[in-house]
This record gives sequence, structure tokens and C-alpha cells, in this order.
Amino acid sequence: MQKKEKKAVNGSSKQIDFVLLVIIILLLALGIIMVLSASAPSALAETGNSYTYVTKQIQFAVLGFIAMFFASRFDYKILQKLYWPIYWVSVGILLLVLVPGLGISANGAKRWIGIGNLFQFQPSELTKIGMIIFYAGYLTDHKNELRSFTKGFIKPLLFILPPVFIAYFIQNHLSVCLVMASIVAVMMLMAGCKISHFVLSGLSVGGLGGGALFLYLATKGQSAGASSFRLDRILNFMNPWADSTGTGWQTIQSLYAIGSGGLFGTGLGESKQKYLYIPMPQNDFIFSILAEELGFVGCTGVIILFALFVWRGILIAMKAPDMFGSLLSTGITTLVMVQVVINIGVVTNSIPNTGMPLPFFSAGGTSLVILLAMCGILLNISKSSSKV
Repeated sequence: MQKKEKKAVNGSSKQIDFVLLVIIILLLALGIIMVLSASAPSALAETGNSYTYVTKQIQFAVLGFIAMFFASRFDYKILQKLYWPIYWVSVGILLLVLVPGLGISANGAKRWIGIGNLFQFQPSELTKIGMIIFYAGYLTDHKNELRSFTKGFIKPLLFILPPVFIAYFIQNHLSVCLVMASIVAVMMLMAGCKISHFVLSGLSVGGLGGGALFLYLATKGQSAGASSFRLDRILNFMNPWADSTGTGWQTIQSLYAIGSGGLFGTGLGESKQKYLYIPMPQNDFIFSILAEELGFVGCTGVIILFALFVWRGILIAMKAPDMFGSLLSTGITTLVMVQVVINIGVVTNSIPNTGMPLPFFSAGGTSLVILLAMCGILLNISKSSSKV
């Protein structure tokens, strides 16, 4: 009897969360279909082949499934022993963009590393999962300190500063800073940190940030060159039609696409805005193409699938056999949830543009492979969890 119980705890006699696996497959399949539809005109104009982007996406999906398979098979508890090395690798890999011949600049930012056309990837995607693993391990090892303001709140937050600093000031990548900060906050709260510490700190930071923004806007016209692209994004968010052919173009075209979809959409493949109106529609603004072609019903279906993903992730976190597995599940689920909320918020002009991909949908090899690998870790934890 004891041998059977030990075997169950180790997860060798349990199956992965089949419901979550089905949700992942559905989201990925829908994502590939939408990449094909959204990217065809752009791919044809750029390369002469309508299937350029979707072919790459399928290749990365296969690699991602292989990564997910292996991640679902190994013992995730090994990661708990390696969380400090993983942290330093997560921070250091962000600095690789500064290496001559390795860092790649695109759209005014240096966020990619690669060697010619052999391979290219975005190191911040690895940093996200690295920080999730680190905080899951760190908070588990220091769980007795979490009620303290200095040791349980201030001290853990210090570890998020190096990657955020590098991402913001070197890579010019504000969106990844927002995502990492959100993930860390949720993980700390779930680990047992006091909510009052977050509320007081949030009010203080929010007040200082709001005051700084007010002063910046008030003195904007007093010095030449005071405006920045982030300020332009805020102003564009407030009124995209003020510069309808410039900074507001992408947002306006996105709203046109969403509005054109109506209840049931124009039909799969029938989008008009993807014909070079929305720049690179297969990337961050792919949800607007989905809204145009599949309408409100299609958007609702996709949002429900994401909600089901989050639901299964929360259940796995609640039923995990140990604190490390619970926090790891929480971090991965939060990552997907935050990216979905930010992406849809940007596409619908509910928040300023931050350049956030939509998980499973936006074209991109690095993000897709790592996302599926994280899903494998989530499925791995589900095997050791009590029935969800």
C-alpha cells in the first residue's frame, strides 16, 4: 500500500491533465489557421509566397510540441535545486544583445540575438520562464520570511530589478517589464506575502508615477525634443484620430477591422484590413483580424478557451503536491493570462500600445516554442497533483 502511494506521489501512475492538453491543441490549431489567414497578403508582397509565415509557424509548433513532450516527462522538482543558476542565466542572457555580431536591431530596439539566418530568438522569452522558476524556488525556500516587510517583501523584489533594468534601458522593452512585474507580484501574493504591503507600495509608486507624468506633460512644449515614442503612444491611446496617418494608423485600422466583423464576422480568410492596412497583421494585432473574420462569436470562443486554460492552470496550482509546483503553475498561468489581457487591451485601444504578442496566435518562433515548453511543465505538475 505504501509503495502504491509513493508511486502516485511521484506522478508515475498518473496521467497529465487531458482537458488542458485539449485546450492547448485547440488554441494552437486556431492560431496556425489565423497566422495563415492574416499573413498571406504580407507574405506574398514581401517574399512572393503566401505561405512563408505559416510554414515557419508550423515548424516552430512542431519544435514546441517536442519541447512540451520532454518538459512533461522530466521531474519538475529538479528545477527547484537549480533556481539560482537559472536566475543568473536569465539575467545574463538579456545582455547578449550588446555583443557585437550577436545582437540584432529591429524597429529601433535591440531585443534579438542570432547568427545570420541560422537562428534568431528573443532572450526575454527565456528570461520570463527563468524568473518564474527562480521566484518559485526562492519563495519556497524563504516561506517563513514572507510576512516580513523587509525580508518577505522588499528583499524578493530586489531580484526583479536587474532584468527589468536591462530590458527597459538596454532593450527598450517596456512590455516585458510589465509582464515580469505582474507575474512576480501574483507569485509573491500566492506565496503568502501581505496584501497590505502591495497596496501601500502600489499607491506610493502610482502617486509618484502620476506626478512625474503630469510634470512631463506640463513641460512638454517648453523644450525641443521633449516628446518620446512612449509619450506618443499615450497620446495616441487617448485620441488615435489626432494623427490618423501616423502614430494612430495601426490602432485605427485595428478598430476598423474589429467593427467590420460584427456578430459572426466576414468569414475566414475574408478580412480586408490584412491587405497591407494593418502593419504585420500576423503579429501583435492578429486578434483584430480574428475579430474581423470570425466576429464577436469567434472572439468570445477564443477568450473562453483562454479562460479555460487559466482555470485549469489555477486548479493545477491549487492541487499541486508542493509549494514549488504550486508557485510554478501560478507563474506560468499568470504569464499567459497577463499577455492575453494586454494584447486584447492594445488591439481594442483599451490600453496604450505596448507591443505584446497573443499567446498561441501571434507569429513568432521563440515565444511559441517556449510557451509550449512551459505548457509541458504545467502538464508535468498536473501528473503529480491530486485529481483536477
